[in-house]
Amino acid sequence: MRRILTFRDFDWPLLGVVLILCTVSVLEIYSATLHTKYSGFHTKQLAWIIGGLVAMFLFSKIDYHKLIDFIPWAYGVSLVSLVAVKLVGSKVLGARRWIKIGPMHFQPSEWVKLILILAVARYFANLGGRRLTWVDIAKAFGLVGIPMLLVLIQPDMGTALTYTPILVAGLFLGGINIRQSVILITAGTVLVAGAWSSGKVLKPYQKARLTSFINPGDDPKGSGYQIRQSLIAVGSGGIWGKGAAKGTQTQGDFLPIPHADFIFAAFGEEHGFVGAVFVLLLYFFILMRLIQNAQTAADLSGSLIIMGVVAVLTFQIAVNVGMVIGFMPVTGIPLPLMSYGGSSVLFTFLALGAAMNVRMRRFVN
Repeated sequence: MRRILTFRDFDWPLLGVVLILCTVSVLEIYSATLHTKYSGFHTKQLAWIIGGLVAMFLFSKIDYHKLIDFIPWAYGVSLVSLVAVKLVGSKVLGARRWIKIGPMHFQPSEWVKLILILAVARYFANLGGRRLTWVDIAKAFGLVGIPMLLVLIQPDMGTALTYTPILVAGLFLGGINIRQSVILITAGTVLVAGAWSSGKVLKPYQKARLTSFINPGDDPKGSGYQIRQSLIAVGSGGIWGKGAAKGTQTQGDFLPIPHADFIFAAFGEEHGFVGAVFVLLLYFFILMRLIQNAQTAADLSGSLIIMGVVAVLTFQIAVNVGMVIGFMPVTGIPLPLMSYGGSSVLFTFLALGAAMNVRMRRFVN
């Protein structure tokens, strides 16, 4: 007997919490940019959120099995788009990351994350849960590694790093054993150490950004400036915060891009420790709800899709919040559903749409 697919199977509690977080985002962007050159960006963010909601509902109606079947073509198009960025993309602050389409700037590297989630799910699901060989692992690395390299040469190290948790989640759920994991971790450590010491992979400014969080006082007006201002903002917020639009670091334009990468610092200054914990609890609920949906998925490919989404969101949240409080380097990774940015917002809603897609079909034959 086939159950009729309806939006009654939609995860409405999850959507409710997502909308609360989006509301916080719009209000904070308004507050943080009120007396800055970015004033008015909250209306653009609201438009992206509405567009994201529409895209999420539409995406959830397409059977994810059909999406997986189509993914080889989408993967090829994504590689072409990444190459196009390098050739004809708009150059901003020394990096080519966007393609200008009319009045809008399209960032293909954000959309590639969703394609990789589906591609990795398809790859490991087709292996049928059998024990992974080194050839299987090498193919998985190639699947994720090629677009990662194309993004790295833009250069956009932050976005490229967000592809890593997709691969890790796929390998973990795909059946990698402990011995293989230890060998890969060891090899990865050696490669990273070699890349760091060679001086040919990372540019000096990238190294400075990756190490400045350890001792930001060594270069307070250079590589350590952003982290120092972020720490001051978070610390000055205290328990309850200074109040909306009253943060001195934010309104005084000391905190860099308070509506995007450092929105959590701006929120912490205005709403304090209590407000920051509230936002983190919202994220915790979203992630736990997604994991629960992955556990009830009808098949392995569905579980892999949702856990790929969980891996990316967890990584972005951990890195962004860690960056703001001085535990992680500044990488330019946005805070999901909070940071301003159309490409980031649309990716997150489409990723949630993919998760909803799987949930809605858990009882459909």
